[in-house]
Amino acid sequence: MVLYVLQRLAVLAATLVAASLIVFAVMNILPGNAAQTMLGSTATPEAVAALAQKLGLDQPAPVRYAHWIGGALRGDFGLSYAYGSPIAPLIATSLAVSAPLAIMAMALAAGISLAAGVYAADRRGRTGDAIVMGASQVGLAVPNFWLAILLVIVFAVNLRLAPAGGFPGWDQPMRALGALILPAVALGVVQAAILTRVTRSAVLEALNEDFMRTARAKGVSRRSALWRHALPNALVPILTIMGLQFANLIAGAIVVENVFVLPGLGRLMLQSISNRDTLVVENCVMLTAMIVIALNFVVDLACAAIDPRLRGPAA
Repeated sequence: MVLYVLQRLAVLAATLVAASLIVFAVMNILPGNAAQTMLGSTATPEAVAALAQKLGLDQPAPVRYAHWIGGALRGDFGLSYAYGSPIAPLIATSLAVSAPLAIMAMALAAGISLAAGVYAADRRGRTGDAIVMGASQVGLAVPNFWLAILLVIVFAVNLRLAPAGGFPGWDQPMRALGALILPAVALGVVQAAILTRVTRSAVLEALNEDFMRTARAKGVSRRSALWRHALPNALVPILTIMGLQFANLIAGAIVVENVFVLPGLGRLMLQSISNRDTLVVENCVMLTAMIVIALNFVVDLACAAIDPRLRGPAA
């Protein structure tokens, strides 16, 4: 297991380096200029050049990359071109909204999908299975933004059970959690639909294994065999999808955050792109890539702990 962990750490480090190079290269080949955007189209070339020099935009790409990575390793992400303030607090404030939102959405999706997927697998080919699969198909077809708007109309405008938008801050924890409920539902329903189908398929495969027949022959009840034997042995593909979904929830909530006017990471990225604030975008995208890579690393370790065969012959 130690060798497997070391191998995965080496892959993680190499992937982070490759991701940083790709992010930096993409951001620097995009058209436009932050200095020109900040000064406006009427600014003189001399003023644009002076501001670009002040911001360090006139330096060669390798030098800017080295400064960016060196600062990031020290915890210094630089200054935002548009806001004129350190980037680290901006990202931390946004992540304090996006991370809890993603956790709530993922918890909702996992709770629904595990129960529904196991139920559908246990009733394969029957009415219950058809209902669950039909509902999951509807969930896949519903766009997040449409569901978000519908939730606002029904629960915020008509029933007045939840706020329509905005975020009061974590100094008011109950109101803050209340502000995240509808966005979490809007994000979690689609993820639950995907995960339900994966859970059903994985559990069905486990139900056909020899150990299930052995458990039933020993007198284990069908329900107990389903939850204590089939589901644990079906967790590898389920955990893999959950890891990818959680990363997507943090990075892909831009539309929902804008519908509910939440100051999350997606909204910060969208505003930074509009302002051509490339350094903020670089750090946000790199942070997202780090989260995805780290989650994949954790999922790999969890799957290897569940199924030792995944560690390889040398592990």
